Amino acid sequence: MLTNKNIRIVLDTMAQMYPDAWCELEHENPFELVIAVALSAQCTDQLVNKVTKDLFEKYKRPEDYLAVSLQELEQDVKSIGLYRNKAKNIQKLSQKLLDDFDGVVPQTHEELESLAGVGRKTANVVMSVAFGEPAIAVDTHVERVSKRLGIARWKDSPLEVEKTLMKKIPREEWSDTHHRMIFFGRYHCKARNPNCDACPLLTLCREGQKRLRKKERVNGTS
Repeated sequence: MLTNKNIRIVLDTMAQMYPDAWCELEHENPFELVIAVALSAQCTDQLVNKVTKDLFEKYKRPEDYLAVSLQELEQDVKSIGLYRNKAKNIQKLSQKLLDDFDGVVPQTHEELESLAGVGRKTANVVMSVAFGEPAIAVDTHVERVSKRLGIARWKDSPLEVEKTLMKKIPREEWSDTHHRMIFFGRYHCKARNPNCDACPLLTLCREGQKRLRKKERVNGTS
């Protein structure tokens, strides 16, 4: 596990690499962000943005999503994985917003997680991006980077990773760190082909060092 001193080096290095890291899901208001994040599960932000470009032109309010059949909404999001379930959740959360929140996206974790298709990760994204509340949303990138670098343990659940990060990172840096870890995992420390050779954090990363040693052994026997 990394020491607090080395975690500080990690945070500062990621800040230098991705000073402008932010949410790449395109949206203009909290409601659109909720829809975009709900659609992004097991899907790339790039694909979600392609779909929501037309989706957000067609549907502006919760009422709009309920004014069409489920089958029509499914067709609107069909290019996204798990589209049937996601379309169903969009209509359910739209109804919930109208029934319980006057059509306005709520601003607490508990209320956000009461919406269909909105779990802790989505709630954290909305709290951070839409409402400016410090939060760390642990997606696959944040989880992978945290474990590879030794900030969290390999056996930790996403919730345990989140709690570890919240404990070890200053609260005022939670949101920025979340986005920088996503960029670091998405563009540098990738799942299948991490760029260990050119990683500025290699000296702190046991996982990266193991990968390079394995690569050297393979090349040495080829």
